[in-house]
Amino acid sequence: MRYVSFNHRGKAKYGYIVGEQVFDLGASTGFPDLKSHIANRFEALGKEPECTAQLALADITLEAVIPNPDKVLCVAVNYHESDRPTQDVPAYPVVFTRFAASQTGHDQPLLKPKVSDQFDYEGELAVIIGKPGHQIAQINAMSYVAGYSCFNDGSVRDWQKHSSQFTPGKNFIGSASFGPWMVSNDELMDPTGLDLTTKVNGEVRQLTNTRRMMFTIPWLISYLSAFTRLEPGDVIVTGTPRGFGSSLQPPKFLQAGDVVEVKIGGIGTLRNQVAEAA
Repeated sequence: MRYVSFNHRGKAKYGYIVGEQVFDLGASTGFPDLKSHIANRFEALGKEPECTAQLALADITLEAVIPNPDKVLCVAVNYHESDRPTQDVPAYPVVFTRFAASQTGHDQPLLKPKVSDQFDYEGELAVIIGKPGHQIAQINAMSYVAGYSCFNDGSVRDWQKHSSQFTPGKNFIGSASFGPWMVSNDELMDPTGLDLTTKVNGEVRQLTNTRRMMFTIPWLISYLSAFTRLEPGDVIVTGTPRGFGSSLQPPKFLQAGDVVEVKIGGIGTLRNQVAEAA
C-alpha cells in the first residue's frame, strides 16, 4: 500500500493511493498525521479498510512522506561501486541528522540557496520506522520497519565542508525531497536487490542496486538504535553511490530549472525541479 502525506485546500492530511484516487485516512481514524497513524496502527499497515473520503490525485499537493519526523538520521556514502565489494570498508558509517524543515515533497520545488553555487543531489533509499525500539538486535531489526520511500539528500557542498560536521550543508530549508509515498513493509518485504537511479534533466548520473550497501539496513537499525531510541515515523536515509555532482570531473552542480528524478525499483520515482530560494 502506498501511504502519502498531502495538502488539500490548505489543510494537511494523509492517506493512501489507489489508482488516481487518494483515500483520506485521517477522516476515518481521527489520527492527525501519518506518523501518528503508523504509531497506532503499525501491525495493520497495508490492510487499511476502504475509506469513503476520496480525493482525486490531481487535486492534492504531496508533502514529504513524514512531514514531522522526530529524527531523520542520514548515512554518508554507503555503496560499493560494483557487485565486487572492496576491502577498504570503514568500521562505522558517517552519520548526520536532518531537520524536518529541510524536506519537501514530490513535484515540489527543490530550493537552491542564494549563498552557494554548489547545490548537489544524492539519490537514496529511505527507511521509515514503525514502532519504538532501543538497542535493537540485527536479527529483529526488520520487524521495526513500516515502509520505504525515495529520498534526495540535497547537499550544499561548500557549507557541508565548512568543518568536519555536515549539519549546515544538509539543512537548508527545502533542500531535500522525500517521496512520493511510503510503500508499506508488507508490500516490499525485502529491500535488497532494488535498482536505484538518479537522473538530472533526463541524464543518468547515479546507477546502483541496494545489494551494494556497505552497511545493511538491519545493521544500520541496530547501530543507530544503540545510541538513540527509534520512534514511529523516524527516517533512516541509507546513503548514496558515486555520481553525485561533486564527484564528477568537472563537477556538475544543480541550477534553477534542473529536474532531478530519483527512481527506486518497487517504490517509484521522486521528481523535483530546482528553484532559487527566496
